[in-house]
Amino acid sequence: MFSVLVCEDDRNIRRLMCEYLSQDGYTVFECENGARALDIIDESHIDLLITDIMMPEMDGFELSETLRGSGYEMPILMITARGGMDDKKAGFGCGADDYMVKPIDMEEMLLRAAALLRRAKAVSDKKITIGGTVLDYNDFSVEGHGKRTELPNKEFRILFKLLSSRSTIFTRTQLMDEIWGYDNDSSERTVDVHIRRLREKFEDNPDFEIVTVKGLGYKAVQKTPERSASDERQA
Repeated sequence: MFSVLVCEDDRNIRRLMCEYLSQDGYTVFECENGARALDIIDESHIDLLITDIMMPEMDGFELSETLRGSGYEMPILMITARGGMDDKKAGFGCGADDYMVKPIDMEEMLLRAAALLRRAKAVSDKKITIGGTVLDYNDFSVEGHGKRTELPNKEFRILFKLLSSRSTIFTRTQLMDEIWGYDNDSSERTVDVHIRRLREKFEDNPDFEIVTVKGLGYKAVQKTPERSASDERQA
């Protein structure tokens, strides 16, 4: 059972979030500010942090930055009334993994929490198995069906991210920000180049394919025996 810490200074919102999480099977901790959150994290194992930004004593930015600086790797979902792009960049820059703007839909919060925990488990395990193919983060290798391929850093990280959340659509911007970082001068078309190389290397892989979702981005899907090559695959 996963443990979730809800850090929110609005008592009513905090209690509602905790209620939904508890009903969904999570062990839930709660607090009203970042300083108290650090105490709880020091005392208890936390798998996921859901935190507001604007709070007394220590806000969500400082909390996230402190945790990342101390080596904590649990996923962080920021929930706030501040929905501007500058605020989102600041949140991701401090170590947040996802971002929701108030008023939030509680069912969506549960879906995002589950997705973050799935990805965190995949990364912590350092391996993904899909069919007969195994991705190993330790040496950036893809092995299966009598073939082993060692990929360059960025190609492997793109493939690992796509396969960690199969059928989830990632935009070029999302991939650029996570793989290359915010402070880079590369064009988003760089993502297309890396996707094209991955497709060339794994076009015969029977377990997965990378699909282009027109106007949105890319996703990885698991092949079934009946599935033929998708017409969408060409970037």
